Amino acid sequence: MKIALVHDYLNEFGGAERVLLALSDIYPKAPIYTIYAKSGSHARRKLKNKKIIQSWFSRLPFAHKLISPLRFLIPFIWSSFDFSNYDLVITSASWAVTKGMKRGARTTEVCYLHTPPRYLYGYDTSRDWKSVNAVVKIYAHVVNHFMRIYDFNQAQKVDYFIVNSENVGHRVKKFYRRDYEVIYPPVEIGKTPNTARPLPNTNYYLTGGRLVKAKNFDLIICAAKKTGVRLKVFGKGGEEEKLKKMANDSIEFLGHVTDKELAELYAGAKAFIVAQKDEDFGITPIEAAAAGCPTIAYRAGGYLETVVEGKTGVFFDRPSVDSLAKTIRQFDGSNHSTITVKALRAHAKKFSKKRFIKEVKKFVQENA
Repeated sequence: MKIALVHDYLNEFGGAERVLLALSDIYPKAPIYTIYAKSGSHARRKLKNKKIIQSWFSRLPFAHKLISPLRFLIPFIWSSFDFSNYDLVITSASWAVTKGMKRGARTTEVCYLHTPPRYLYGYDTSRDWKSVNAVVKIYAHVVNHFMRIYDFNQAQKVDYFIVNSENVGHRVKKFYRRDYEVIYPPVEIGKTPNTARPLPNTNYYLTGGRLVKAKNFDLIICAAKKTGVRLKVFGKGGEEEKLKKMANDSIEFLGHVTDKELAELYAGAKAFIVAQKDEDFGITPIEAAAAGCPTIAYRAGGYLETVVEGKTGVFFDRPSVDSLAKTIRQFDGSNHSTITVKALRAHAKKFSKKRFIKEVKKFVQENA
């Protein structure tokens, strides 16, 4: 089959981009189509050996900053690509609407959906656009109204939906009225001991990723300050400077770290902390588990699928500083006899890249 891969845009390298990289490993000859691939970005470096075809929008100065305010152009951007010569198009979709592109009568489209566009359906986003001035609010509401109509109509043209979690699958049912198949995204499994042993007696907790508003890092920092624990924060993002101003001497910002450095950070931490209210899937708790690190997570969203209470971590019940601080204190004082490196690693293996490749190949063979 002649196959093309499609991804929203290439900027940061997160869970969605790891899925794209794995898809590209399955289909190495398939070109990657995208709105833009930011020069020098982490994602661009990771995919440096792949054939990337960018849209006309990428030629605009500061395309990565214009895509959000000019989101009404998204239908025109994707319609400029012609996929009519491809037998199979696999889209990796979330923020931008990559569904329903120009294609041939025999072209099958499989959409691996990370989530329906969060900004269209009331979920927290990286930017807090609701707090800006009235003109921008009115503009966003008008544009989003028409984008929701477009999004629904284009979703009906997709042949098959694969989703990264049951959590996102429920959104597909609710907003698109479509069926779906769950294939969990791939997680790189690091080298950790295979035998059961007590958790490491370390003196820091860990959090991090894309430092954006939706991830609620401010809540985690406030809870760390309230409990007096030491906290390490990895990653970069728009909230970084704000978070640094909130921190005290016990909170350390590490910036961008390599995969090897991250695995070492996970392995040495008491626990990894996540607090997003409606995480689509939540790949970091699996990365942590692969390195033998338990997770303290907010009891909601995709975390309910990636954290097993009492086996790979614990939950806090309200998205508040007091609730998380209470859970940290309880975790700090427990011996966690049921949470072992063996149990954590066994859980992580359920989300391996090998498993992802096998399931995607099987799905394509049976449906495309």
